[in-house]
Amino acid sequence: MVPSIKEIVKNNTASFSFYRSGNIFYTVEVSGETYLFPVSLEDIGGATLTAEFKAITLMRYIRKAVADGTFVRARPIGAQ
Repeated sequence: MVPSIKEIVKNNTASFSFYRSGNIFYTVEVSGETYLFPVSLEDIGGATLTAEFKAITLMRYIRKAVADGTFVRARPIGAQ
């Protein structure tokens, strides 16, 4: 089950994870679980992306990812 937007952004930090196919992926930890979501470079335009943001700053992308199913729990390295 995906946490609520409020749980995701309240006092939380989103950290850069990786880049793939026109998207920068950020992770955010919620209740001990790590979640991953994309930020489209096409949507960013000329804005600056940093390694970390307050999660609320990326709320637009988090909300979109929750709605379209791309806000997913990240698997630990080595997990299958």
